[in-house]
Amino acid sequence: MLHRPAQPAGAGGVPPRHVAVIMDGNRRWAEQRGLPTAMGHRAGAEAVRRTIEAAISHGVPWLTLFAFSSENWSRPKEEVQELTGLLRHYLRAEVAQLDREGVRLRVIGERQRFGTDTLADIEAAEARTRGNVRLNLTVALSYGARSEIVAAARAAMRSGIAPEALDEASFARHLYTAGQPDPDLIIRTSGEQRLSNFLLWQAAYAELAFPPVLWPDFGPDHFAACLADFAARERRFGARAG
Repeated sequence: MLHRPAQPAGAGGVPPRHVAVIMDGNRRWAEQRGLPTAMGHRAGAEAVRRTIEAAISHGVPWLTLFAFSSENWSRPKEEVQELTGLLRHYLRAEVAQLDREGVRLRVIGERQRFGTDTLADIEAAEARTRGNVRLNLTVALSYGARSEIVAAARAAMRSGIAPEALDEASFARHLYTAGQPDPDLIIRTSGEQRLSNFLLWQAAYAELAFPPVLWPDFGPDHFAACLADFAARERRFGARAG
């Protein structure tokens, strides 16, 4: 659904309800240091841990991380294998810590493209953390916003809803993110200033931040700076300024 307040308002120092992050820069981080690409992805996994901790410490209840796009399947086979292997390791090694910290994990995207072992790890992690409420962590894997919208349109048609009865709310119920609030703030690291097919429907009223830091170097201070910038903005949601 599109989440809008009744009255236009600034953030007023209140932390965003939902922060989404496009984690960009792992390969460049490794290249700058003369390291294999795999080392950049491993360093990026450490930044994931820091960001989860930062979201919890700032009282942000929803965090979405863009970890693997549908376009990433076209990368070199060795890099894809490293990414999927790192994913499986993270799911197995970190799920206990996520559970202890009260983090609920959800995965969105075309998960059927992963192997059966990875699918089993995803489902086990989601099941183990399902009752947690401290932080709702969504990880986008094999995700592309355009394909999500097409899949939602197909699902809406299969549901039998009449075309004249289809509105934003009923359509959004068929998205991967059904039941979740839209992001208030989207952060993209590395200084690149584009959404790259990420949460295109859900980002309709999101504030955007583009810190010029590669993802493996992203830390609590960068997260806090993005929240401070968000708090200083006036969010009008299409309404005129007062």
